[in-house]
Amino acid sequence: MPLVPTQELFAVTPLAAGAFNTVLLEQLEAILAGATRAGLPVIVQISENAVAYRGALAPLAAAARTAIEAAGIPAALHLDHATRPDLIEEAVACGFTSVMYDGAHLPWAENIARTREITGRCHRRGVFVEAELGEVGGKDGAHAPGVRTDPGEAARFVAETGVDALAVAVGSSHRMTERTAAIDLELVRALRAAVPVPLVLHGSSGVDDATLAAVVRAGMRKINMSTLLNTVFTGAARDSLESAPETVDPRTYLRPAREAMADRVARLLTLLNSSPAPPAVP
Repeated sequence: MPLVPTQELFAVTPLAAGAFNTVLLEQLEAILAGATRAGLPVIVQISENAVAYRGALAPLAAAARTAIEAAGIPAALHLDHATRPDLIEEAVACGFTSVMYDGAHLPWAENIARTREITGRCHRRGVFVEAELGEVGGKDGAHAPGVRTDPGEAARFVAETGVDALAVAVGSSHRMTERTAAIDLELVRALRAAVPVPLVLHGSSGVDDATLAAVVRAGMRKINMSTLLNTVFTGAARDSLESAPETVDPRTYLRPAREAMADRVARLLTLLNSSPAPPAVP
């Protein structure tokens, strides 16, 4: 199936879009296999950090486009947490359907100015833009401990930049390996009432299943996930290697890792798009 424009993917997603990061080809395959099992749309994400690891954007982007086109479910391709305008330009040229410009580390006025400029350039190419509102007057970013997004400031930021989606700080943090984040659901509801574009939850790996379902009911429309899926993938690979330490063929341990991640993707997508929510995933 051809790439689906990100704005159209929101239209065909029942409740909230699952957006999952890939670094390896096996993870890309797992995301699409999981979405196919769930019968639900998905957003495949490639982050600036993943590009740095691989040394270039184009090869992984080409693999993602090819895999998505071969899949039987609607999927969009998103550049995650890009701080470099040149990388955003490259992603647009590579056919990404959306990008996230992360200017949350910048002072308020500079973040608005840069985000507005990038949004204008992307919109002229038909590309959906997500942005992040940092702590006003600070440079710690929207997901530093204790930071919370003010609804009034969020509404102003969207109005002044023209972005299509906004990542907000409501209690989650990146790279959490324990699912113990305390989410402010009242703040989510207040942001949903104040902001006219889809809200995005980053750092969702630290949020337990029941809270993820509640966050969606409160108004989140895009749920980003990376660390939890990396944990599942790596855990399955580790188990395989520990059970057969003589293994040298990487397919032997990457196959169960891919399968475990695909299963978790399917269950997460079902969780995010079920009402009421299904039982928690252990």
